[in-house]
Amino acid sequence: MPFFADLQWRGLVHQTTDPALGAWLAEKPRTFYVGFDPTADSLHVGHLLGVMMLRRFQRAGHRPIAVVGGATGMIGDPSGKSAERNLLSKEQLQLNIDGMKRQMEQFIDFDESQPRALLLNNFDWTGPWSYLEFLRDIGKNFPVNVMLAKDSVKGRLGRGDAGDPQAGMSYTEFSYMLLQAYDFVHLHDRHGCELQAGGSDQWGNITAGIDLARRMRGAHLQGFTWPLLTKSDGAKMGKTESGAVWLAAERTSPYAFYQYWFNVDDADAANCLRLLTELPQAEIEALDAARVADAAKRESQRRLAEELTKLVHGEAGLTAAKQATDIFFGAEISSLSDKELGQIFADVPSKDLPAASLQGAGLPVIDALVEAGLAASKGEARRTVTQGGAYVNNRRVDGVDAALTPASLASETVVVLRSGKKKYALLRFA
Repeated sequence: MPFFADLQWRGLVHQTTDPALGAWLAEKPRTFYVGFDPTADSLHVGHLLGVMMLRRFQRAGHRPIAVVGGATGMIGDPSGKSAERNLLSKEQLQLNIDGMKRQMEQFIDFDESQPRALLLNNFDWTGPWSYLEFLRDIGKNFPVNVMLAKDSVKGRLGRGDAGDPQAGMSYTEFSYMLLQAYDFVHLHDRHGCELQAGGSDQWGNITAGIDLARRMRGAHLQGFTWPLLTKSDGAKMGKTESGAVWLAAERTSPYAFYQYWFNVDDADAANCLRLLTELPQAEIEALDAARVADAAKRESQRRLAEELTKLVHGEAGLTAAKQATDIFFGAEISSLSDKELGQIFADVPSKDLPAASLQGAGLPVIDALVEAGLAASKGEARRTVTQGGAYVNNRRVDGVDAALTPASLASETVVVLRSGKKKYALLRFA
């Protein structure tokens, strides 16, 4: 399937500045860019579509540019926001940019590939400006009535009370569109960039850049957007009760990342397979058919989780995630670290006990079940053991006289207890 036709089949094309954009892309290799706000030192699931779009274009022979907004990030994009963002310091922005660059290198070739990708910081070309230069060279080319007509501006201007200093939109945020628009002009001048892509909430910023390039350079540039990554109920994908799903293993473990995708609803699985993976059309359609035939098998979700975990965390991360999944569903536990067990059982109750309680004859399993809260009394704990429902590190306890000793540790300090099929608790012996 031709490259742009594949993007359309996957549902990745939401708006375009030219109905013949696919033919334009097929004429020759093009340079295009996607912008990222450096609001944290890690990318999250909301960035995946943009990162994957850079990857898709590079693999199709085009030259991708990732622009990290060191300058625009100091202001905050008002698009899709109901309130103004907190401003970040230069030092924090640089830390965020460095972290995002390291992650992007997992997806995009910045070194050896032809065409070689670029990662640029827009502070490098906007930082040296004086305010007067900005007004003279950029501001004079922006009709205020056009800016006021943008959805991102109209939505904010209609909010709040005039007496509230946080109401509406500040002049700082109003200027964001000008800064981002000039990015497109600069990239066209310096790198021959002809196309900007972004989420559907970026349409106003993209068209502003195209208009500015026409006014300042007489250039004819292109733009397109992809749909925002949302669930079938309209909520943003990548949000959980504990916060965002990050691409950094330190923030979201490979196990938690895998589980997020494994647990997406059937209604969302097909969309995620198309938008986020590089699986071919035939395989995705086969997974669609399998889901209709027997949704309980969760084949689509399993394939989605495997593909994205491998892409983000590598083969080692996928192996660790699958091992952790097996453990949570009953596989024996051994030779893991406290950190790994903490990630696997992040939502499981735990209790600290002195390490000395494992010495000598050890801590009776009956007492351990009560300490861990898996039994209300020793009598209940004894019944659980005699009925074969008590487990230490997912190994069944043989008798009521069993005890925990240093050999029972599944990691440096942790013993994993289980009652029944899925009721877990951790004892930490510090």
